[in-house]
Amino acid sequence: MLSRRVFIRNGALAAIGMAGLPGFLERVVFAETSSARDRRLVVIFQRGAADGLNIVVPHGESAYYRVRPNIAIPRGQVIDLDGHFGLHPSLAAFKPLFEQKHLAIIDAVGSPDPTRSHFDAQDYMESGTPGIKSTEDGWLNRALSSTPVPASQPGSPFRGIALGPSLPRALSGSAPAVAVANIDQFGVAGNSPASQPLSTTFEAMYSQSVDTVLHGTAQETFDAVKMLKSINPSQYRPAAGVFYPRGRFADSLRQCAQLIKANVGVQVAFVDIGGWDHHVNEGSTQGQLANRLTEFSQSITAFWNDLGSLADETLILTMTEFGRTAHENGNRGTDHGHGSLMFALGGPVRGGRVYGAWPGLEEHQLHEGRDLNVTTDFRHVVGEAVRNHLGDQNLKTVFPGFDSSPHKFLGYIGERA
Repeated sequence: MLSRRVFIRNGALAAIGMAGLPGFLERVVFAETSSARDRRLVVIFQRGAADGLNIVVPHGESAYYRVRPNIAIPRGQVIDLDGHFGLHPSLAAFKPLFEQKHLAIIDAVGSPDPTRSHFDAQDYMESGTPGIKSTEDGWLNRALSSTPVPASQPGSPFRGIALGPSLPRALSGSAPAVAVANIDQFGVAGNSPASQPLSTTFEAMYSQSVDTVLHGTAQETFDAVKMLKSINPSQYRPAAGVFYPRGRFADSLRQCAQLIKANVGVQVAFVDIGGWDHHVNEGSTQGQLANRLTEFSQSITAFWNDLGSLADETLILTMTEFGRTAHENGNRGTDHGHGSLMFALGGPVRGGRVYGAWPGLEEHQLHEGRDLNVTTDFRHVVGEAVRNHLGDQNLKTVFPGFDSSPHKFLGYIGERA
């Protein structure tokens, strides 16, 4: 059976011939096996403040059931992990990944800034500078700027991508990055009214400069987008046995997998999923949160399986702006809190464990008497990913003013070989 890369290579040559192949595409379609070993980071942002206490349930702690008499997950329905923590039953798709040690959980993690404003908290977590509103760029863009460029794709315009209609705060900055709302419409300017805005934006990004890395002009870069269009993205089929659920989130991950497997040089990617702000009728084993978690876990699991062997060099991190109150409110929901959790999934992950110091849920252990405390700064988690996975040693640039010393890492991934 032909690999996708061989298919692209042969199809490209048949379509345009050797003489018409731009330099960038030449590197794409003739990339050697080493490119498949290029490491990549995929960040998934849960917008709205996900309720970590009902996602990874501290069912071994009696206080959890006291503070949530109506919305707690019953012990008998929790998917137990270690006797103390367990998964919400809607996360059943994650259990095999945890058992196979591909999936790790970082609990009681978040930003040290105490804000309960969605806007400010998301801004701080995406800028990587909690409490500072003047930061102009995002931590993921700064990481992209200082991360070693893969030898297989030295000038790819797709090193940093966001699957969505606009570039997120995390990817804003001096390093080139592009937002792709729909890969099927990521075509040449003028192809269709739907593709016009995105194509024009991309074309304008490169129209005024000569790309010395590509050893050619900006038009050569745009030719790469034409080639992506020529391979007919709408005909993409996931790997055998992989089924993505319906919805924007799953579709974004499917397109992310398509770009990674097309070998166009993706190094960092950003995807978000909203719908986590459950002040009313959050639910327990069923309801709003349960439905969101089913889509969340099944989409990520499909993405992981779709990547095949490329998953070995891929790290997926989830994050949210803050957690929710330990106590349920009068509307059987939860309000804006503090600490939450992160999932880490990938080949380099030392999985099958819950990382982080658990602060407890007794009244005297809560942040301001109401929220799960933050015992791990999220920058230690993403910093470990940037340094030990992507190979970026310049964490002082990625997280200015923060002590990113490796001895403070949790050790959920290994050192870069």
